Amino acid sequence: MTLTKLGKYIAPLDSRNAENLYSDDAVVGLSTQKMMINTKADLEGVKLTSYKLMPPNSFAYVPDTSRRGDKMSLAFNSTDNTYLVSSISIVFIVNKPDELISDYLFMYFNRPEFDRYSRFNSWGSARETFSWDDMCDIDIDLPPLPIQQKYVDVYNAMLANQKAYETGLEDLKLVCDATIEQLRNKAPMQEIGSYIEQVDERNVGGKIKLAQGVNVDKLFIPAKRVAENIEATRIVKAGQFAYNKVMKSNGTKLPIALRKGKTCFVSGSYQVFQINKDDTLLPEYLMLWLSRDETQRYAGFISWGSTRDVLSFDTLCEIQLPVPDISVQHAIVDIYNAYIMRREINEKLKAQIKDLCPILIKGSLEEASAWEEKTR
Repeated sequence: MTLTKLGKYIAPLDSRNAENLYSDDAVVGLSTQKMMINTKADLEGVKLTSYKLMPPNSFAYVPDTSRRGDKMSLAFNSTDNTYLVSSISIVFIVNKPDELISDYLFMYFNRPEFDRYSRFNSWGSARETFSWDDMCDIDIDLPPLPIQQKYVDVYNAMLANQKAYETGLEDLKLVCDATIEQLRNKAPMQEIGSYIEQVDERNVGGKIKLAQGVNVDKLFIPAKRVAENIEATRIVKAGQFAYNKVMKSNGTKLPIALRKGKTCFVSGSYQVFQINKDDTLLPEYLMLWLSRDETQRYAGFISWGSTRDVLSFDTLCEIQLPVPDISVQHAIVDIYNAYIMRREINEKLKAQIKDLCPILIKGSLEEASAWEEKTR
């Protein structure tokens, strides 16, 4: 096979939302995991007329590769919907579908080799960018269309299985949410302050070494920064909660998590608490209630501050929840735990599919080379 320039097969799109046909619910972000994601931008009062259209079967990427590690933010719109992306994004399509299948190109982009290449070939003084010309200058080896299609079919079959699993996953989440909603309407609402107490155990002597933070996905994560005075940090044990009192994402996300792993420490600015009536309220049930979108928004509403919205422990205690019989709580938690387990499996499936992309591309090239040898 012969290397050719990718620019021969792709063409840019620069259609704008000039007529305001699409609203902010059509705006998506582009992730380094090669997916369209909910935008992190605050769109309140923002005019969307300059945003670019990302129609079905099109690609979009952010040319600025600085501060993204070694990965490029890129996505392929495989849906039937048109989305909006930031005006700084570059949108393009495959304009020779009889020579290059869009799904095959997406598999090509889904390889670590492409991320390394785009990062290495980014240029700039203040910001490094991978321009449209740089994209077009990529040397690519293309198997015959039937071979491309064969490996695309394998990829799409695995993707369809994962999507089917994901659909079942969301059904399970709906059952859990519906059950809680029924409880909210039937059981009396009680302030959680009656069931929790603050914990303020400091890391005296630095005896605990595991530094953690909490993100808006309600997970403990490695700490981004560790305080110089480690003895001022707070210890969090299994079964205890920790939260960052500063609300995130425009006051709609409270970074809070229930500790289940090894004992760790968090910043002294975090709040740590535990349930003091564990025969009446399960920690997992409380965590489930605090994770609800409605509860998160309410937490943002009751937070206050001059420069940042802060949710104090006293204010947190004012949040109300229904407290059914402990056996009912166990049943709900069991459903939720099944959902969490399946969600983790789903994430592993997605990672495995992504990891298969370089193998599928390599396999297609090897098959194409073998086919060429036979036909000579």
